[in-house]
Amino acid sequence: MFFATFGGGIVTRTESGLGCGTEWPLCHGKFVPAHTLASVIEYTHRLVSTTAGILAVATLLTFLVYLKQRKDLQFFAALTLVFVVIQGTMGALAVVFSQSPPVMALHLGFAFIALASSLMTSLGSRQEQKARGLAKFEQMPRTSKAFRNFVWCLTVYSYLVVYTGAFVSHTDSAGSCTGLFCTGSRLQEVAGGITIELTHRIAGMLLVLLVVMLWFWIYKNYKSNRELTMQAQFAVGLILFQVLTGVGMLYTLSRPEVYMFVVLAHMTTIAVLFGMLAYMSYLTWRLSKPATIEK
Repeated sequence: MFFATFGGGIVTRTESGLGCGTEWPLCHGKFVPAHTLASVIEYTHRLVSTTAGILAVATLLTFLVYLKQRKDLQFFAALTLVFVVIQGTMGALAVVFSQSPPVMALHLGFAFIALASSLMTSLGSRQEQKARGLAKFEQMPRTSKAFRNFVWCLTVYSYLVVYTGAFVSHTDSAGSCTGLFCTGSRLQEVAGGITIELTHRIAGMLLVLLVVMLWFWIYKNYKSNRELTMQAQFAVGLILFQVLTGVGMLYTLSRPEVYMFVVLAHMTTIAVLFGMLAYMSYLTWRLSKPATIEK
């Protein structure tokens, strides 16, 4: 799922979405694409996405057969499969029928949900392996409902930030702003790309503040919960790297060969961060309930 999402970013940045023409699943009427860079990029992305779909089916079947007691992991696996199918279908429709920027941004958003679901499945499986069932998990310190609600709201908000970033990309609004707060841009252009890009920047700054608040809340109240503290530290590291890549985009806009890689790093970082927050939402939901097994 990570490579499928990353590949989608490459397709967008290299404008290879129509590398196979307006056909799907064929590429210019053939199963083997023509030897052009655009067709190879687009066809490779299709193959990787199809493989992700096959793996999603296999994962769900595996949980249904071998881990029947973990309904939560079965749900995450099913959620991964559903959104892989949805975003794959939207990708096919985008090839055959041109789509508006909001729909294309939603396509990326669904890919992020599929990636987050697969990450939650993987981390939940790791937890199952380490905890040897639910006993060890139930011995973890409980979290408050207020903290749980904060994590949930933060996760939803991070998804909205993802959508604003995707909208910047699909409306070609990158570079509309001059200066960090668009102070050098003309006011008469506010109704266009400047508004879109400035909205994303302000939303991103607020996300940085909220992630730092998350880390402080965990450090102050749940320091003994090693899993939460590690995730909070990882989230802070990701958001700081996200800021660096965001600033890097401002200085590499005139160098397309560098700018593309900075954009991909920016997109990949927020994808992983959203997945981590989604898993933390699930974790805090379970930890906000009273323990059912005595220590």
